[in-house]
Amino acid sequence: MVGLFYIYLPMSWPIPTQVEQDIIAGKAKYQTFQTGNGGQSILQVPPNSYAVIFGYDFSPAGGGFTLNEDQAGDAVAVLNDSNIRFFETQQISFYTGTDFYPFIHHVDIRTTLAPRRVNASAPDAELVNLYRRTQEVNNTPIARQVYITSTNDVAITHGLIQTATPATTGAIPVTSRTPGFLTYGGSPQLIQAQTNYGPGATPLQFMQPSPKDFQDFGLGLLPGNPDNQAFATPDATNGLLEANVHLANIDATFPRNAATNYYLCLHYALYSKTIPEQRG
Repeated sequence: MVGLFYIYLPMSWPIPTQVEQDIIAGKAKYQTFQTGNGGQSILQVPPNSYAVIFGYDFSPAGGGFTLNEDQAGDAVAVLNDSNIRFFETQQISFYTGTDFYPFIHHVDIRTTLAPRRVNASAPDAELVNLYRRTQEVNNTPIARQVYITSTNDVAITHGLIQTATPATTGAIPVTSRTPGFLTYGGSPQLIQAQTNYGPGATPLQFMQPSPKDFQDFGLGLLPGNPDNQAFATPDATNGLLEANVHLANIDATFPRNAATNYYLCLHYALYSKTIPEQRG
């Protein structure tokens, strides 16, 4: 009864109607799977059953500490320190054995500036030539609605992304799929068409506008390992970095603090029967 009571509490997204009806009718059981800390987890799906994951709550890694450094008073654009910049882009992915679902989240970094040194040559003007910048990760939970079904155990991967390296740019011609004026077809702008999201030697290559009929866009040969969606693959330098590895690099004590770790809570329905051919 606890599970049935929970479904009537407010959520950031609705339970799919059919799934909710199945839970109320006793055809499926509402369950949660909470994980965190390490970057690799597995949701177990019992034999002769299937799971329907319909949402998750994600508390990003990187909370629980602040980063302080000086910033020049005349600085216009300052790239965040790499220690905290790694936490700004985090990826969660699900692999069912047959299908792969990646989700990239940009995470807010809270920044405050405090005057540290006033220009001594004109103190009355109160011109600040040095600030103290304090930054911290906003690890407020992020709610995401999904719809993932699986008869197999589901591999869940979390990591940090810092680089998205441009590899190919070019003007997009007018084609039947990229008409002029409505798209970048015919624009003189050099559009990013290939982005590397993984190891330097064999990176996953996110191809745009589309790997299908890539020759239509006149951007050269399609690389050997293209993909039509953006996601990072594990690599400590150029791809997906396990969060605790980065936390330990900052301070060896950080991984043992709950506030610095990510947490992920899946909401799913478990059906104790074989999956139907048609499933909404």
